[in-house]
Amino acid sequence: MQIFSHSVRVSSVAVLVVIMGLTLPNAVWAGPGEAGHGHGGQTIGERGKASKSTRIVQIKLIDNAYEPESIQVKPGETVKFVLRNDGQLLHEFNIGTAEMHAVHQKEMAMMMEHGMLTPTGVNDKAMNMDHSTMPGMAHSMKHDDPNSVLVPPGQTKELTWKFAQGGKIEFACNIPGHYESGMVGNVKFQR
Repeated sequence: MQIFSHSVRVSSVAVLVVIMGLTLPNAVWAGPGEAGHGHGGQTIGERGKASKSTRIVQIKLIDNAYEPESIQVKPGETVKFVLRNDGQLLHEFNIGTAEMHAVHQKEMAMMMEHGMLTPTGVNDKAMNMDHSTMPGMAHSMKHDDPNSVLVPPGQTKELTWKFAQGGKIEFACNIPGHYESGMVGNVKFQR
């Protein structure tokens, strides 16, 4: 009696992705043709430790722009970002590729639609409830990705990030309409 009619092959890339996923739990990946976390492909970096940061970069979040609009980093550098929202609206600082931002924008739109986010803040009660029973939300959503932070008006937050060795990376606000109105900046790698 034959149990399997086809042999199963595991590619070395798949094994590497699993190993890296186990050893780099804070790493964020952008895969070819797909965006998000945990997919094989180019890493954009990982959550950094503030004690390991080589410098502090202060960024102002205003309605709907960043000051400065671009930053320069060295490949592998750990940067502590101090993010001050001088605007009247809730803003986000999210490090990723354009493809990752496109996926995250859909998630943020759902969070707004379900009352988890408002134009000026975070509804903690709605954010912490189980959303699996709501249409279009397959799981409990939280805004807790290591590459992202929400900053309400008048507040200051921090995010420490260890950048990858290169790539095309942006920082952006993915709250509905903000990215489209120009709230996106570039990360330029120094050589």
